[in-house]
Amino acid sequence: MSLDTKGDPDSKMEETSNRASRELAPAIQPAPETKPEPENGDSSKLDEPEAQVRDWRFYMVFAALSITGLLSAAEATIISTALPTIIKNLDVGSNYAWVANAYFLTSMVVTPLYGQLANIWGRRWPMICSVVLLIIGSAICGWATNGAMLIAGRAIQGFGGGGINMLVELITCDLVPLRERSKFMGIIMGTFTVGTAVGPIVGGIIVQGGSWRWVFWLNLPIGGFALGFLLPFLQVHFTKESSLIEKLKRIDWIGNLILAPSLVSIMIALTDAGTKAPWSSWRIILPLVLGFAGLILFQVYEASSWCVEPTVPMRLFENRTSLAAYTLTLLHIITSVWTIYFFPLYFQSVLGSSPARSGVQILPTFLILLPFAVVSGLVVTKMGRYRPVHHVGFAVMVIGFGLSTLLNAGSSTAEWVIYQGIIAAGSGIIVSSLLPAIQAALSDNDAAASTALFTFVRSFGAIWGITIPVAVFNNQFDKLLYKIQDPATRALLADGQAYEHASRAFIYAITEPVRSQVIGVYSDSLKTVWQVGIAMAGLGFIVVFVEKELKMRTELTTEYGLKEKPETAAEGSPEAAV
Repeated sequence: MSLDTKGDPDSKMEETSNRASRELAPAIQPAPETKPEPENGDSSKLDEPEAQVRDWRFYMVFAALSITGLLSAAEATIISTALPTIIKNLDVGSNYAWVANAYFLTSMVVTPLYGQLANIWGRRWPMICSVVLLIIGSAICGWATNGAMLIAGRAIQGFGGGGINMLVELITCDLVPLRERSKFMGIIMGTFTVGTAVGPIVGGIIVQGGSWRWVFWLNLPIGGFALGFLLPFLQVHFTKESSLIEKLKRIDWIGNLILAPSLVSIMIALTDAGTKAPWSSWRIILPLVLGFAGLILFQVYEASSWCVEPTVPMRLFENRTSLAAYTLTLLHIITSVWTIYFFPLYFQSVLGSSPARSGVQILPTFLILLPFAVVSGLVVTKMGRYRPVHHVGFAVMVIGFGLSTLLNAGSSTAEWVIYQGIIAAGSGIIVSSLLPAIQAALSDNDAAASTALFTFVRSFGAIWGITIPVAVFNNQFDKLLYKIQDPATRALLADGQAYEHASRAFIYAITEPVRSQVIGVYSDSLKTVWQVGIAMAGLGFIVVFVEKELKMRTELTTEYGLKEKPETAAEGSPEAAV
């Protein structure tokens, strides 16, 4: 396929990226001999990348990153099954949602900042500090004596978890060239998937077998183990030494002070919407408007001459491929989270499963996503192309959502396993190649900023992956309430209360024939949720056409790669002085 690149920003960005790579290469490592780039950026004619020789230090660092990523991912979800017990023990009251949301909010807010810190202080110490913050937050949660202390501990955990999520991916980018990143991203995403899946199971086992405090205390030895890997093996280049005052001046203080309260405002609105107040209430509309106005102000400031070193440089959006890939990242995380939250709702409200059993029933999603993410990464590395993979992934998700509209109270186990498995397969196919697609049109000098924004978009999208389907579900349920004959039951489920009552305990407390009527309304409302899911995944399929198939660099030209071995550096290499 021939692509016309004349006058296109992507082509210009690619030329800039290649030029920057050539300028940096002599100072970092000898640039490998490469074949001429195919005309018009047609990557279908690219040869396979030369095999990279990596020593044991690379694999030790990669193992440390995987362990650390697993810890962060598990911490994000481990509380889900333990939350009812914790709420009761500490008398958290109506603020229970913030036990989970405090982690997600702070991890999202600090992600762009960590991208800047990684350029100012290097990769090593921000990563180590992130793990330490997660450990400190876990200790505070474990020894919490009230709800405020618990929420504060979760917020500190989020400061650490947000840094870990971003830096694990960034350091991976520093270690492997663009062409191979999908392969290793598949493994990294696989560890995040395992952590996300295992977290609720471990949390449930701990609560049933002992004190809930071990849900948090368990992170202390695991975090210590991760530090035991990171401290000796995460030895990476950093030559931009300067005074502490100079480093502090480089931080985008104003930009981050605009961004943080804007995200807090949006999060408050989304947390309270449909529970403490209806969507039409000023208590929801006002913080939403203020939050999005703040995000617009943040972008204006970042693009202005007043911001010397922006947290989110506008050049990340100056080419259509990166912009399209960021959009795909948003749509991908929304549809993925959609599945993770609404299949359990189907299991509990329609099939009558217990919370523990629904946790087991959702496992096919994680078990299927993992191998597809790894295999997809290998395919992208082999072909050097990401567009076909994105098209296939979103097409498969459309099929999965479409089949899910057939689910009802009489569906067999094979049906719901296969349908959620198809969506998971599509999600896995896409996940490992999104960041490489973003970076294909950018210079390696933008690795930190582009990775930080990528992680931020996923965190921001995850919130909407819950909010959008919940709003669709509650709205459709209210429309179908007339099918429930009992006025008292209708009152309990009206005005956005259906989602929170979607449990086996509630459903089976209702006598027939009203019980069947309630199950029927839940089933019909979920069909609408899956139908909107089809539209979201379909939109992703369309956006892929906006991407361009750019050459994926096979050379690694970064200032932050692994340091040379002492004996190698001593022989006069440029790193000897580092």
